[in-house]
Amino acid sequence: MVQALIQAEHPVAKPPLRHWRAWADPDTASRWLSQLQRETPWKQEAITLFGKRHLLPRLTCWMADPGCGYRYSGLQNTIEQWSATTQLIREQINQASGWNFNSLLLNLYRDGKDAMGFHADDEAELDPQAPIASLSLGASRTLRFKPKRGVQGESTSLELGHGDLLLMDPPTQELWLHGLPRRLRVAEPRLNLTFRVVSR
Repeated sequence: MVQALIQAEHPVAKPPLRHWRAWADPDTASRWLSQLQRETPWKQEAITLFGKRHLLPRLTCWMADPGCGYRYSGLQNTIEQWSATTQLIREQINQASGWNFNSLLLNLYRDGKDAMGFHADDEAELDPQAPIASLSLGASRTLRFKPKRGVQGESTSLELGHGDLLLMDPPTQELWLHGLPRRLRVAEPRLNLTFRVVSR
């Protein structure tokens, strides 16, 4: 079972976030994690920096409705069809949040050595008025936020656990960067599902 969403208040000097711990109960979250690890067509993308090719320190997959393409870090993501599990999760998050998400980026952090540098999900394809809904499954990891250069605000962080749901409301992506640092003592995987609205 999943919990209903309740608006949470945050200071103006911090990003507008809504965080629900154990939104998906442990049994549901564990079942989703196992199913998605098996069902998802994972790939490890590579980017080129200063003429050198680097594999991203995580596995990814882009699922979306037809026509909802997405580029980031110079990568054009191949659209995969929604799996039965991701479609079920999408329907529940749509109902709980009041938004109709049409795309999903899945990131599998295989252990604590996999990570994500500071960035903003502010690509032109994304609807800037829509939140990004982030569901965490598996190992607990810290998501850090810091203001973009020239923005007044305080750096902050959230510990995201198994089954937690985070909504990053506007203008989070416009004003803030977020990242997932390495945690070398973590041996278990973490799967993060970030639901988005692509403008078409």
